[in-house]
Amino acid sequence: MLIDLRSDTVTKPTDEMRKIMAMAPVGDDVYGEDDSVNELEKMSAELFGKEAALFVPTGTMGNQLAILTHCQRQDEVLCEENSHVFYLECGAAAVMASVQIRTLSSEKGLLTPELLEKHWRGTDLHYPTTRLVWIENTLNRAGGIVYPLSTLKEVQKWAKEKELMLHMDGARIFNASVASDISVAEIASTVDSVMFCISKGLGAPIGSVLVGTREFIESAKRWRKMMGGGMRQAGIVAAAGIYALNHQVERLVEDHNFAKEIALRLQQLGYELPAGIPETNILMVKAPSHYSNDKEFAQKLKENNILVNSFGNRIIRVVTHQDVSIDTLPRIVEVFKRLQEA
Repeated sequence: MLIDLRSDTVTKPTDEMRKIMAMAPVGDDVYGEDDSVNELEKMSAELFGKEAALFVPTGTMGNQLAILTHCQRQDEVLCEENSHVFYLECGAAAVMASVQIRTLSSEKGLLTPELLEKHWRGTDLHYPTTRLVWIENTLNRAGGIVYPLSTLKEVQKWAKEKELMLHMDGARIFNASVASDISVAEIASTVDSVMFCISKGLGAPIGSVLVGTREFIESAKRWRKMMGGGMRQAGIVAAAGIYALNHQVERLVEDHNFAKEIALRLQQLGYELPAGIPETNILMVKAPSHYSNDKEFAQKLKENNILVNSFGNRIIRVVTHQDVSIDTLPRIVEVFKRLQEA
């Protein structure tokens, strides 16, 4: 049996979700006539306490729409150095928006007013204009850590004083919400816009949603069309998102508990966990010293029917999700134990 722990993006629609998709009312979304898309967008805006929402094919597109809408050419975006927008979006911000991304190194993967103040450019004409502060919650490459609400509020206050915009890459914001027991609306109240994915832990096959003010979303919609993101009868996949928001959020606690249990067992075996015991569903594990690198260790796990992602610096990433049962825990522990002793 293959145990796929590479990412929560590998989740598949449940049987009930597939039925809902098959029966979804559809129309041409570019004309604003797809009832399922309209319902998903209305539901998302209300859930996040924002004025409007926009359904997009991917989280990367949602993030890039936020940059295009908030920024002008030659502007600068401040983000943590491990952020998805810098690390895993193919340099899109430079190509499409002509903006500069400036990465900040932080001890725990969290931006703070003190760190931002240190790197803020001010108004010197020699520098690009700092326009946007970028927050990723949860932060993937830092082990799925959750931003404390107090930190978000402090960053919000600092950004307002500097007249900067705040965007949240909330690809896994529902994991953050469930882990912290704080509503997505309260989390979203600290930023100007949020992108969230329905195709990760929530289990929908396709799609993300961008939320913000009505003016922001109207501008983002034009950019979406220009980028080729205008979809036609998209209600089939939007219906999966509606189902996910209604039925798949609370179960995320199961993924978090599973990741914690794997972490505790591996810790008992002597494995080093660079990000500690996970808060959510992402676990970082350091390869044992007798493997040359993380890729070799990941390959050995693959040979034992366990798939993970190698992350460099001898670290592999393990991600729990709805399609891997906690019943697989004994097998996972047994394989890690054997490879450690090999």
